[in-house]
Amino acid sequence: MVTHELLNNISHKDLRILTERSLDLGDNIPSILAFPNEFRQLQADFPICFCKDPDTGTFHCAAILGFEDEENLFFSNGSWQPQYVPLMLQKGPFLIGESSPNNSDNDSKPMIYIDMDHPRVNSSDGEQVFLEHGGNTDFLEKIRSVLDAIYQGRKYSETFIELVLENELIEDFALEINLSDGSRNSLRGFYTIAEKKLNALSYKVIEKLMVSGYLQAIYMMIASFENFKKLIYLKDEGVAT
Repeated sequence: MVTHELLNNISHKDLRILTERSLDLGDNIPSILAFPNEFRQLQADFPICFCKDPDTGTFHCAAILGFEDEENLFFSNGSWQPQYVPLMLQKGPFLIGESSPNNSDNDSKPMIYIDMDHPRVNSSDGEQVFLEHGGNTDFLEKIRSVLDAIYQGRKYSETFIELVLENELIEDFALEINLSDGSRNSLRGFYTIAEKKLNALSYKVIEKLMVSGYLQAIYMMIASFENFKKLIYLKDEGVAT
């Protein structure tokens, strides 16, 4: 059972967080939520796709890390290889939520929560969250910056996906993977940019996408598909060894 608690320097004064990248600490995932404000960093290593929630039908962006459940191909001999770590991995056990509006302030404010059941959470090893007398550590300030980027990223994602849907720029795709040992895998259930429709857009629409900054995000998604070659190579390398 997941236990989310509002972070505070009284209940969590002794809290420590394991920060090393590890498959045993929650990094063993084949895909992760991604945001347009990190596409520039992500597209250097990871394929970026759209995913569709089967229950709500809503789309979100994701970076692909593997092809199977609990598979992350960007680890080699137990070590994380890419220079960039996706925001949703950087945040570790921390989450961002909104407080309920009170009488003096009609706007809800983002608040930091923590998943107390996360394998990175403990009271003996890793980075301290709070200083001895209750102040924030540099580590917590860094986490705050990461969560702020995620908070902004969610807003960017909503607008970005609205624009691509409005212009019918999302299409599904299937990837067939043939490995050197003769085995076959397939990647389905993901979506990408419909390039033919993108190329047929009017100048007015292109200008709107350009001014908003989302045209760049679109082309970064398209360019990131080259990273499937890298991902297949890493998968094949693991099969061969």
